[in-house]
Amino acid sequence: MTIPLELVSPAGNADIGIAAIDHGADSVYIGAPKFSARAEAANSIDEIARLVRYAHLYYAKVYMALNTILSDEELPQALEIIKQAYDMGIDGLIIQDVGLLEMDIPPIPLIASTQMHNNTVEKVQFLEAVGFKRAILARELSLEEIKAIKQKTGMELEVFIHGALCVSCSGQCYMSQAVTGRSGNRGICAQPCRYRYDLIDGEGNIVIRNKYLLSLKDLNRLEAVSDLIAAGVNSFKIEGRYKEIDYVKNVTAFYSMAIDKFIESNRNYRRKSSGKSEPLFSPDAAKTFNRGYTKYFLYGRNEKAASLDTQKSIGQPVEAITEIKRDYFTTNCDNLANGDGLCFFTKQGELTGFRIDKVVNGKVYPRDMEELEVGTFLYRNYDIAFDRLLKKHSAQRKIEVKMNFIQDNESICLSVLDEDGNRAEKRLDIPYEPPKDISRTLEQIKKQLLRTGDTIYQAAELNIPGQTGFIVISTLNKLRRECLDELTKVRLEKYPAEKSVFTPNNAPYPIINLDYHANVLNDNARRFYNRHGAEVLEPAFEKHLKIKGRQVMCSKYCIRHQLDACLKAENPGLRLKEPLRIRDERYIYLLQFDCRNCLMSVIFEGRY
Repeated sequence: MTIPLELVSPAGNADIGIAAIDHGADSVYIGAPKFSARAEAANSIDEIARLVRYAHLYYAKVYMALNTILSDEELPQALEIIKQAYDMGIDGLIIQDVGLLEMDIPPIPLIASTQMHNNTVEKVQFLEAVGFKRAILARELSLEEIKAIKQKTGMELEVFIHGALCVSCSGQCYMSQAVTGRSGNRGICAQPCRYRYDLIDGEGNIVIRNKYLLSLKDLNRLEAVSDLIAAGVNSFKIEGRYKEIDYVKNVTAFYSMAIDKFIESNRNYRRKSSGKSEPLFSPDAAKTFNRGYTKYFLYGRNEKAASLDTQKSIGQPVEAITEIKRDYFTTNCDNLANGDGLCFFTKQGELTGFRIDKVVNGKVYPRDMEELEVGTFLYRNYDIAFDRLLKKHSAQRKIEVKMNFIQDNESICLSVLDEDGNRAEKRLDIPYEPPKDISRTLEQIKKQLLRTGDTIYQAAELNIPGQTGFIVISTLNKLRRECLDELTKVRLEKYPAEKSVFTPNNAPYPIINLDYHANVLNDNARRFYNRHGAEVLEPAFEKHLKIKGRQVMCSKYCIRHQLDACLKAENPGLRLKEPLRIRDERYIYLLQFDCRNCLMSVIFEGRY
């Protein structure tokens, strides 16, 4: 039996989800009408239903994200949304709030959001014990930690492979709530991690001034796909429900091709959905929004994960400037074009950029020459030719079918068999009419029956045994069209929907005493944990009025490591006097370092 591999793409809306499927996604995840962790990416039930129908044509799945924590008053409304989602055929429900599990939810397979902080063997074992089908693992886990979880659980494991990174352990960030009243666990994070900060040492000296000390590069684990598969991962997730359609097209095709390439040389694996996607461009993740890329601790602490100088996209590395004249410059890059956008870092470390007016014989004429000099390294953050390709119809996805055509004295019949074993047949009563030219008639029949270009199907084989007579083209087209329409009906009727009845039990939770990090905002969640042997000592951070001195972030990312000041290093490049603090324009935070576990905590100290 072959092992299915799944590429999971973001769907900010139904149209983006449809594009993701066209470009090779095996499934997509889309925000519920309310209560998703990306509040501004909410979708109506009708839009979700439209996406579900399209996805199911390819036996691709649609997962609905309803992954915020909920108040007591919101739980009934959330349950109603879940019931509507079930009725429309949603394939999985991504949740964070365990209070939902104390309600009579329909039998939708449950997916534990990464917001549940699925970071240990024990936590994932618990999720499996209580009835979750899948766990979306914490982004910061190493390959070895992922392997250890897989060895001790039979759950499906989903891992992020691309996109923006939360600097905090997922579900454990309270920084936005503390300073803006906008809770990340409620879907409205203000992203203070993308602010500028000063780093202050124990003597009050400003060690680093006005840098993006908590802003991470973007995730890119293309080169790790085979290692993740070997570790037991079978679902690969692209972050980005706030991303535009061009981004989703490019990145989905980028990873889809990589997974296909892996399968070509590993025949015991297959794609989880049907059909073959063919992009009409060359996917390239460097040409779309990125702050620089990182594998983020997958192979250990061997790279710098932060983008200290900018929280904006830098795009694709180009080349350094080799010559400067009054109104143009040259580089060793030979594929720059009129209208491209370039950017660079100034001597002060500021990201700035310009558009190219024209390129003539290798000479690049920018709209602005300010601060450019020989040796300045350039990045292309807007590729006009690539953008035009993505704005067009940029991929086609086809399901292979085998056709069999038979003609007798009274009728013609076309039967089709798709790659999933679904069969359809259409017969038309047409009296046999001897052909004037047998070979020409046969070619005409083949030509018309193989014309599947405006459908989701592609004929891999056409078998025509026996006699063939003259048939008008419109009749052949009708036969093909009606037969394929019937196949589509059969495919949808036989869609392999999964159901999973949730049955409450009393499996022990691995943590006995729970503080605000458990994110308990409603009485149902409190009852859930009590039933599983844990005591909720305090409610969610969102209910706390006194927040000074509280940990508002815990992260595997460490500012000390980023600045070559790691306390575990034998010869650190920079020595910093404790205690360290960071501050933005209004607030100051204490940094604490758990060097044994390589974790950094950010403690809110208030205004200064």
